Amino acid sequence: MGKGVKIKVWGDYALFSRPELKVERCSYDVMTPSAARGILEAIYWHPGLKWIIDRIYVNKPIRFTSVRRNEVKSKISASNVLSVYNGAKKPLYISTKEDIVQRASLLLCDVEYVIEAHFEMTRQANETDNPGKFKDIIMRRLRRGECFHMPYFGCREFPAHFSLCEDEDIHTAYEDVDEKDLGLMLYDMDYSDKDNIQPMFFRAILKQGVLDLRNCEVMR
Repeated sequence: MGKGVKIKVWGDYALFSRPELKVERCSYDVMTPSAARGILEAIYWHPGLKWIIDRIYVNKPIRFTSVRRNEVKSKISASNVLSVYNGAKKPLYISTKEDIVQRASLLLCDVEYVIEAHFEMTRQANETDNPGKFKDIIMRRLRRGECFHMPYFGCREFPAHFSLCEDEDIHTAYEDVDEKDLGLMLYDMDYSDKDNIQPMFFRAILKQGVLDLRNCEVMR
């Protein structure tokens, strides 16, 4: 077990997209483990450590709202970019007049979580790296509010504010609810084979407002 830390995160909106719904975006009920890891990596990332999410505390009631957002329905072709690089004359832009579409999104609103996580050392760590050094850096960054880039809740347009959580007892919005089955949820992406990146899922059970990810069964 590596060095543990608890971080409080909050924001106005969140969108943890369900991958089975392709066009109209719909959020999971709570933050996914991969989104929590992304927030931690935005605060502090180093090749010598790997973040592992232990628990996610849901501090505010789960509330949804529906909005319509402007999106583009196509993207610039990678083959076109390569052709232009090699001297071909092809357009390298997207015409928003032709490609813009309005799509509905089901978002979470007024969210607040506490992420409890720890990190483990990796093979990329240098000889001078050690858990104590990393823990000191992380705690200093959290107390100063420093980050590599602004953390976000699923989409960059939904920023996540953060602070160090030093509370021993964390009160959730569902302390009186023994168990709430949230169904299958995205756990993370398996990057072990870079040519065949696979999603990993788990059965999400919210117990008294806490999503406990320790020793959960992950399915590929």
